[in-house]
Amino acid sequence: MMRRCWQSTLPLAQRSWQRSLPQAQFRTMVTEAPTEELDDFEREYLKQRIQISPFQRMLLGAGSSIAALLDPRRHDMIACLGETTGENALWNILDSMQSSEEGRRILAEKPRINTQTIDFKRLEALPPDTFGATYAKFLKDNQVTPDTRMEVRFLDDPKLAYLMTRYRECHDLVHTVLNMPTNMLGEVAVKWVEALNTGLPMCYGGAVFGAVRLRPKQRREYLKRYLPWAIENGKQMKPLMPVYWEQRWEQSVHELRAELGIKVLQ
Repeated sequence: MMRRCWQSTLPLAQRSWQRSLPQAQFRTMVTEAPTEELDDFEREYLKQRIQISPFQRMLLGAGSSIAALLDPRRHDMIACLGETTGENALWNILDSMQSSEEGRRILAEKPRINTQTIDFKRLEALPPDTFGATYAKFLKDNQVTPDTRMEVRFLDDPKLAYLMTRYRECHDLVHTVLNMPTNMLGEVAVKWVEALNTGLPMCYGGAVFGAVRLRPKQRREYLKRYLPWAIENGKQMKPLMPVYWEQRWEQSVHELRAELGIKVLQ
């Protein structure tokens, strides 16, 4: 089976000449990868991946964008939109993660975030000002669970599929560190931050079209406070995808925000 090669599996000397190639040319290079060289996530993903043609990808992207616009509650359509339009942004995210020691560990270990992998009883028992305790409280207060994220299906490269999976599973962690609720205003603000931080087209779409659906009073609050705050944070904060959140549970949430360059909305 032909797949895109993953940059981090190549020697540094080989990667140096690849950097001199046009980006589009390098990213369409393919190689045979023996099954035994793939990790558990990659092997499992390739079993359940749905292969689509470029034309089918275009149709899915257009159709899912219209469906998501008409009904923002269609999380399946939003997920499909992210996969069919986000490949270039995911390559850029991969670059940023490979340039970070913390990001490289995430790529190597491929941690998952759900109730099977995270000990939430332990997080609840941590001091209140820790990131872990703040995250557990966020989930409880907003009545959400990390188990509801849809599986990735339409990306060709299993490495990119993991990055999209990671993005989805970290969404509530971003809400937590930004101190944003899951109401419409909070979701639109977080989408702006994620859009500017990751470059994912889906996030820009959610930010723009989500704002259109705000009620008049919400829209005034959004334009006056939430939008300027989200844009400022999105531009100044460090990349969030290379953050190994699971190893930050015991860190003070205030210190973590300062480290990442995040200012909480006042």
